[in-house]
Amino acid sequence: MKGVLSVIYTAMVYLFSAVILIAAVLFSFDASPSKTLFGYRYYIVVTNSMAPTYNVGDIVLVRSVSSNDIQVGDVITFNPAHSGDAYLTHRVTKKYDDYLMTGVTCFKTKGDNNKTEDSFLIEESRVIGKVRFGIPVMGYIIKFIQLKWYYVIGLVVSIIIFFKTLSRYLTVAKTEEQVE
Repeated sequence: MKGVLSVIYTAMVYLFSAVILIAAVLFSFDASPSKTLFGYRYYIVVTNSMAPTYNVGDIVLVRSVSSNDIQVGDVITFNPAHSGDAYLTHRVTKKYDDYLMTGVTCFKTKGDNNKTEDSFLIEESRVIGKVRFGIPVMGYIIKFIQLKWYYVIGLVVSIIIFFKTLSRYLTVAKTEEQVE
């Protein structure tokens, strides 16, 4: 029974790891701002405006939420201009419900590492969502895969060969122990 559970556990770990690796590789090739993985979008941090919370090279995972779910103190990702594909991730410092009696919610934001608030208001229509969590340094890996995908293929093949060789070596060593 213990051996069966061990095999099932090992198979699940390998399957889970493979799914994460495949999803990460496929997800990293998609440059679309509307890309999602399980309802989350990722953005790579390119400035230190949110340091030390999020540093250059970190990934922030953002979930779409309504403006009612965003409160002062939350970190949001938004498009600062009405056009273009630039995105900022800053902390909400003020929330204006029904701004100027237009029925539109607006947000004032500030980067944690910035001395002053942003000089503009963010309308709710420009908010991508609320940051749920960040993954340190993962942005560098994603960028590397996007730019040097041909190296990744060689790396994956090398890792597979390494583990196959290690597995055979350990099997031979175990067999030799049993013979003695």
